[in-house]
Amino acid sequence: MISGLDFGLSPEHLAIWFGILVLIVVEVGLITPPVGMNLFVINAMDRKTPIVETYKAVMYFVASDLVRVTILVLFPAITLFLLPG
Repeated sequence: MISGLDFGLSPEHLAIWFGILVLIVVEVGLITPPVGMNLFVINAMDRKTPIVETYKAVMYFVASDLVRVTILVLFPAITLFLLPG
């Protein structure tokens, strides 16, 4: 589906760019409340901290990840600058 859209990239570059975006979005999903699995792991390490506090603390990371994804979607060359040609 993605290869059918015209992003102005070669098929190889498009596959790499999209793969990196998918990886980042999955990582964001693992820390996004209320079902982020990594949040439960972090909270289990410190039983004294309520899960709500963990949710609040992770929001800065979620916000920065959303900004990062937006930048990488708008400027795919950032992702691909090390690739030849």
